[in-house]
Amino acid sequence: MIFLIEYNRPEGRIVTFKTFDSTERSTAENLRLEIELNLNLKKVEHEVVLLEAADENALRKTHRRYFEDLSQIAKSLGDSN
Repeated sequence: MIFLIEYNRPEGRIVTFKTFDSTERSTAENLRLEIELNLNLKKVEHEVVLLEAADENALRKTHRRYFEDLSQIAKSLGDSN
């Protein structure tokens, strides 16, 4: 699966989250570009990324910073010791 995430780093929140089948790569890439161009015109500095993972659970494990705040990540690291 392909995941498109628009992330507002200062606020620590996801603005846009869309999923695409692996066969829809060009659609995902086009949407990413469209979002980036619109944000650029508005002078908004958000991260816009395309990520690939087997499913959303795998994505949440490998890219936790988009889904959890720093205190949640730190707590989970402490819980695993």
